[in-house]
Amino acid sequence: MFTGLIADVGRVTEVSPSADGYRFTIETGLADRISTGDSVAVNGACLTATEVEGSRFSVDAMNQTISLTSLSELKDGAPVNLELALEAGERLGGHLVQGHVDGVGEVLSATDDGFSVRLRFSLPSGFGRYVIPQGSITVEGVSLTVTECTGEWAEVALIPETRERTTLGRLGPGRRLNLECDVIARYVERMVSPYVGEIQDHDRNDES
Repeated sequence: MFTGLIADVGRVTEVSPSADGYRFTIETGLADRISTGDSVAVNGACLTATEVEGSRFSVDAMNQTISLTSLSELKDGAPVNLELALEAGERLGGHLVQGHVDGVGEVLSATDDGFSVRLRFSLPSGFGRYVIPQGSITVEGVSLTVTECTGEWAEVALIPETRERTTLGRLGPGRRLNLECDVIARYVERMVSPYVGEIQDHDRNDES
């Protein structure tokens, strides 16, 4: 479990694709806090550290993960948002994040708005029902508040602190983004779905 508060922006030093997936080696100041087997969120995708050496650690991403995220686009030297798993007793400054990417969006625009930048991005098909104004969304592993949305796109405001401490300030139109919706929204949907038909029938009876 994560919070969506980025601990460091690491740098990819090696990308090794194979028939089984990808291995990424990442350099970061967090390496001395990572042990083999630890979960690390890399651009919002929860991956397991398979090797740690000096200031670098490696993670393996299986083919399913690659197909559901934008990780295959990472190149040598690419910056990545990193977060270590939440420890019991720590402050939950963002929101509950699983590191399970729900879909990939694309940056539509980045517009200056005073001291903030309004980042607008497309939403994958079916994703919009989990996004509401003032609700939480995870973008490239960063916990953000939705400022505006439709069923096809969402917008967030990036303050200077967020732009400086994450990779989001470097993004431009066309860049693909890992997105994770608020897990609570999914649980609520699952819980109420058996009753949706009953509610609709009740509404139709009231109208007649």
